[in-house]
Amino acid sequence: MTASIKKDSPLLTLEGHLERITYFNQDTHYTVARFKQTNPATVVTVVGYMTGVGVGETIKIRGVWASHPKFGQQFKIQSFEVTLPAAAAGIKKYLASGVIKGIGPSMAARLVEVFGADTLDIIENYPARLLEVDGIGEVKAAMIQQAWQEHHTLRTLMQFLQDMGVQTAYCGKIYKAYGPDAVDLIRQDPYILAEDIPGVGFVVADTIARNLGLENEDPERVRACIRHIIQQNADDGHTFAEQENLIARCENQFQISRRAIENGIDEMDAARAVFVEPIENGSSTSGIFMRELYLAETGLANRMKAMLSIPVAAAEIDPERIAAEVHHKLAINLSEEQLAVVAQVFSHRIAVITGGPGSGKTTLLRSISAVFETMGRRVLLAAPTGRAARRLAEVAGRKARTIHRLLGYNFTDGGFIRDRNNPLDADAVIVDEASMVDTTLMYHLIDAVPLSASLVMVGDVSQLPAIGPGNVLSDMIDSGRIPVFSLNTIFRQDQESAIILNAHQVRRGNFKVGDQPNTIDQSSDFYFVEENDPDRVARKIVDLCRRELPQRFGFDPILDIQVLTPMHKGAVGTINLNHLLQKALNRQPALVEAAGFAYKAGDKVMHLINDYRKEVYNGDIGVVAGYDRQKAELSVDYYGRNVCYDSNELDQINIAYAITVHKSQGSEYPAVIVPLVTQHYVLLQRNLLYTAMTRGKKMVILIGTPKALHIAMNNDKPRLRLTSLARRLADCEGRI
Repeated sequence: MTASIKKDSPLLTLEGHLERITYFNQDTHYTVARFKQTNPATVVTVVGYMTGVGVGETIKIRGVWASHPKFGQQFKIQSFEVTLPAAAAGIKKYLASGVIKGIGPSMAARLVEVFGADTLDIIENYPARLLEVDGIGEVKAAMIQQAWQEHHTLRTLMQFLQDMGVQTAYCGKIYKAYGPDAVDLIRQDPYILAEDIPGVGFVVADTIARNLGLENEDPERVRACIRHIIQQNADDGHTFAEQENLIARCENQFQISRRAIENGIDEMDAARAVFVEPIENGSSTSGIFMRELYLAETGLANRMKAMLSIPVAAAEIDPERIAAEVHHKLAINLSEEQLAVVAQVFSHRIAVITGGPGSGKTTLLRSISAVFETMGRRVLLAAPTGRAARRLAEVAGRKARTIHRLLGYNFTDGGFIRDRNNPLDADAVIVDEASMVDTTLMYHLIDAVPLSASLVMVGDVSQLPAIGPGNVLSDMIDSGRIPVFSLNTIFRQDQESAIILNAHQVRRGNFKVGDQPNTIDQSSDFYFVEENDPDRVARKIVDLCRRELPQRFGFDPILDIQVLTPMHKGAVGTINLNHLLQKALNRQPALVEAAGFAYKAGDKVMHLINDYRKEVYNGDIGVVAGYDRQKAELSVDYYGRNVCYDSNELDQINIAYAITVHKSQGSEYPAVIVPLVTQHYVLLQRNLLYTAMTRGKKMVILIGTPKALHIAMNNDKPRLRLTSLARRLADCEGRI
């Protein structure tokens, strides 16, 4: 619930001092405080973003009155100015509030007793004199001085952001990235914020730039706008932007003339900051690539061509011998279809194996690995995510690693240790869940695969494409240059699974709601529960997770059940469902708050970015283990390994009782619940439904309306991704 502001509420100024801080979010610096006005002498509640403010400080606050449905009248802060206390009593109260790290109530009293009204001046300008105070040695004095300088810098930065008309919630992240030089660096180039600070996009950086006096068509602004549009395209999965579309968006959204944009593109192309190429799809426009994606896509195609140009050593492939070897090593009887694929894979430098659930991809992967080893080849198994790698290791019965870990992160230059100059020690590399691999990661992988090695990509092309830019697996197939082996047979043990049978029906567009049981009992592993109202869908999901599935089937509500939804917003989006599910499943007290959630011990959380230092990756799921108040660190248990997050890193995780279908790729869960409502019509696609259904191992429950399901089933043309890999694989040329 948020406070409502009346239309045309006047902007007011309150003067006074902070009586008490009742809530402070260390991640965003969002503050709730009791504020005593000077005139009239009344105490009110103020809410908003405040950095480096302590109890006892005299403050001038500008904002508006708002009414909160639970907490009543509040004054919403838009900006503020701080006047440090001048009297000894005020200084003592100010320092005792904990605003300066290392100074508590006792130390504050001793400092003021020695220095009186000059205490703050001494700390700032004569820190050596701190040694005059009982209990302060050189180490403690240095710590207090550093904390004061950080405090002063943060306040200066916050004031600067306020003056620039920018929300101060970014203050902590900006300070962590740039330190004491933050304001100077931003003044020199405001657009670095969009590139360096998560959550700060072009619009925020542009607001600062314009307030600093940058002209509308200043070349720096034009270049930043071009980067912004291309990055937006990359966020949507494209590896380039169409030039005419880019120009139109810059003109319409940011009022930059066509001539200025074209000049900017030409300048960036000449400097190799972007690359401009004909699209060659019948369009008269060109594609604009950011340098990194251009080099990745051309490098990927050229490296594949180099591998394909090296003949595979002739080997006698005896299918009967392969079948016997696989049976002996793995106790597996290969079907004729599988045996034919295994026999052919060894004749190709690069191969793609694709198929739906129950088609035997895992069996084939294990068999190919075993035969490679029988031939004396060194084999490495990899997958895009930690969960996919762990699952691969379990089913393959051998070591498997994430692609990131396989390549090894280089902390010195931010690249990978393994590349063409230091290739992987392997004769064959097999990648599972290959549909999840984006262009950049695939380039780094193939750059590290020896040219004489074999590369086998295993995946389900009907699933959602990678979250990052590119459509690698589909492009490899569409290029016509890579041998593709499709598995179409559903094996006997899986023919009884309604999950697998229905997934294939969805894949073919033949799924029918009327054929599915709607009463959740033990007659099936797949159900469709019809419910038209999104709020009732949400309540039903909570009841299934809290009571029905644990009691009837023995599923652990946190570890076994995963809710997968198309979107973040709405009654059955991740945000609302996570609030409802956390309240229902975890009654522990809150440890720390961030991004609108109170984290509790036992909460299921998901890591959102690749963090090579912590060795935790995008999509990894863990459980909150605890909170160290001394260090202000939240610890999360990832499969027996603890990872800590300080207050500025809490935006790297999310509560994960409910996650998006996209984030579930590469994972499997004992039980999956999928809401399908027309609120999410924009993202209702056949491949999204198919991906969600194939995440469930023992049970899948769809809840929603037949209409929403019908929309998803009929939307079998997902949004086209603008990529050039298929074309490059066909001609393997590019300007470097």
